[in-house]
Amino acid sequence: MQNEQITGVVRFGPFALDTGSGELTKSGNKVPLQDQPFQILRLLTERPGQIVTREEIRSRLWPDDTVVEFENAVNAAIKKLRIALGDSAEDPHYVETLRRRGYRLMVEVERAERQQPSSIILPTPPTTHSAPGSGNGARGPASRLWTIAISVAAALLAIAGFGVLYRQQNVHSAARLSEKDNIVLADFNNKTNDPVFSDTLRQGLTVQLEQSPFLNLVSEERIHEVLQLMGQPVNAVLAPTIAMEVCERTGSTAVVEGEIANLGTQYVLWVRGRNCRTGQVIDEEQMTAAKKEDVLSTLSQIATRFRRRVGEAHPTVDQLDTPLADATTPSLDALKAYSLGFKVLTASGAEAALPLYQRAIQIDPQFAMAYAMLGRIYGDMAESGLSAQSTTRAWQLRSRASNRERFFIDASYDMQVTGDMDKARQTCEAWEQMYPRDPLVRGFLSGTVYPALGRYPQELQEAQKMLELAPDLPVSYNLVALGYLYLGKFEEAAQTLQLASDRKMQMPDLALDRYQLAFLRSDQAGIAAAIAQAANTTGAEDLIANQEAFEKAYSGHLRESRTHSRAAVQLATQAQQQERAALFQSGAAVREAFYGNAAEAKQYATASLALSRGKEAEFGAGFAQGLSGDAGAALRAADDLERRFPDDTSARTYYVPSLRALAALNRNDPAKALEWLQRSTAYGFGIPQSCFFGNFGALYPIYLRGEAYLALHQGAQAAAEFQAIVDHRNIVISDPVGALAQLQLARAYAMTRDNTKGRGAYTTVLALWANADRDLPLIRQARLESLRLQ
Repeated sequence: MQNEQITGVVRFGPFALDTGSGELTKSGNKVPLQDQPFQILRLLTERPGQIVTREEIRSRLWPDDTVVEFENAVNAAIKKLRIALGDSAEDPHYVETLRRRGYRLMVEVERAERQQPSSIILPTPPTTHSAPGSGNGARGPASRLWTIAISVAAALLAIAGFGVLYRQQNVHSAARLSEKDNIVLADFNNKTNDPVFSDTLRQGLTVQLEQSPFLNLVSEERIHEVLQLMGQPVNAVLAPTIAMEVCERTGSTAVVEGEIANLGTQYVLWVRGRNCRTGQVIDEEQMTAAKKEDVLSTLSQIATRFRRRVGEAHPTVDQLDTPLADATTPSLDALKAYSLGFKVLTASGAEAALPLYQRAIQIDPQFAMAYAMLGRIYGDMAESGLSAQSTTRAWQLRSRASNRERFFIDASYDMQVTGDMDKARQTCEAWEQMYPRDPLVRGFLSGTVYPALGRYPQELQEAQKMLELAPDLPVSYNLVALGYLYLGKFEEAAQTLQLASDRKMQMPDLALDRYQLAFLRSDQAGIAAAIAQAANTTGAEDLIANQEAFEKAYSGHLRESRTHSRAAVQLATQAQQQERAALFQSGAAVREAFYGNAAEAKQYATASLALSRGKEAEFGAGFAQGLSGDAGAALRAADDLERRFPDDTSARTYYVPSLRALAALNRNDPAKALEWLQRSTAYGFGIPQSCFFGNFGALYPIYLRGEAYLALHQGAQAAAEFQAIVDHRNIVISDPVGALAQLQLARAYAMTRDNTKGRGAYTTVLALWANADRDLPLIRQARLESLRLQ
């Protein structure tokens, strides 16, 4: 069976070019044309009105192993072509020279293609007989059936092509991409009068290409960073010329550019990938959509063809190729709001993008990824209730998403709704295996999953991989710095934060990282610098105020702590972040309870619960009340959390066991407390979600286990528990549990009559509290105990 070969006659002006024989005629008269000028003319007629680069001509005329003086050879072939056409470079009528870009055929082209022997087998026409009295040219019914069969076959071929106006047939194999190449996606050139296509088609193509584990798009954050270096505004239109420069500056390989235009009542979509260093076209696709509602499905087909043509293996394209209407939304207006949300999120932050994602789901209530992005934004704002609500809806609609987006939705659901971090880990590890170059999954693992499970070496490994994949994202530096912090590697954390500063990375978490590192290093100048930086970082003020409240409480300055706490709550309330404000109130309640201020602890706990029943806020309020002697409040919180969050890792292994153990200790049953705390042993050194914004909760089960051993008069076992907290101060940071663990360590040594170690432990904690508020009974008691060991 022979391969399909399409030949035919191409007509332009008075000329006709037989692309099979290479014969050129003018008004029926043959025009001499050598092979190289013919190949150039054939290439130009394949793409009338479009630029053909000199590199494309080189690829068509000479294989890679051909030694030729390329520039002069092309010039000579173009000159011969112009002679044949009677054209001139100075006043062209047919072939226009575009300096440093290539050539373009200036006239319209008509084609009359004919099929040579093909892989498509049509039915053999039946033998026909002339009707009596008819001539040889007459055709009967059977012949008419054969004519219809040919017409139907041709129609089917046209439908299969779906209005293809042009598709490049001769892309050189060297032009293909590899899995190590990065792509810059330019803005679509919207030549219609309909603004709905602006931004929308670029976002749609992004979604389609990101389904590929083979292709890698340069992130919006990186593009914005480079635009600023170029002196361009971050919201500059990413025209092809600008995109080419961004491509070169980012060390990427190709630019993908697109265009949409009207063709009567139809729409023509065009997408082209070009090597940004050589200008060589990697692939070019052009298709028509019969009506506006077909544009997204046409774009999906273009993306699929593009993926196959640039080198991605066909099995992955077939497996991971959800149509755009199913992966996002069939509504152009909803997709436009969604795409603007991404643009605003990158340029101005989560709060500014929130209304756009809300608008997207108002237009299309079935838009799964718009709900998922809302859930992610609410989660980043510590609005856990709203986050769970939006994420749950996304999960219910996850069949309306691409494979990659389903990973995002499933992992978000595991982390933000069920809270099952083991399930989240499994989801993320499968995601990572399918999309090894996706930095987002690395962020989920290093930012939430592994810290909750206490897997700090793995957290740092994933964070470092994310930084390698996405050096333009501020969160990459944040997660690497935290990884070093969790492992007690302060110098490496400082170097990472300095690198972020050198690259002018900004986000609230980086200011918080600097504050916490300075606190752990007893660097007062560093703390002051972090506070000053937060004043210039949107969204960081309340986090830093809450951090200051914890730092002051750690050293026994409760009055100053309350001032900062009020400021944090007020800032969160003004920003209409009720759950965040509640979390700050719960943190204040815990601090007061640790220092024995039961009345203040109850007041803060009540204020917190009035704002929110989010699980972190409820845990903090219940823990503070239990620590203050209210066993009933602790049990009520435990019962509610166990009922509402049965699969939540933090609830199962931190919150509920701690609350029930507190209640048991209040009822003088330390053995029961130890029994409850057995549930927390697997992840005892992990970081519960209450730490992420509230700064409290880390190592509390270990602290309570030490308290239970003290109540059982088992001093050595108690000392081991409290020493574990002292040795992991880099995890508790400024939570007063670190200071209280030092005091309880001294008491455990005193119980074992190890006075030397006891005096050392008392000296350490009393030095910390040397300038503490004078009216704190706990500190007065500690001083008396210390004197007894002298």
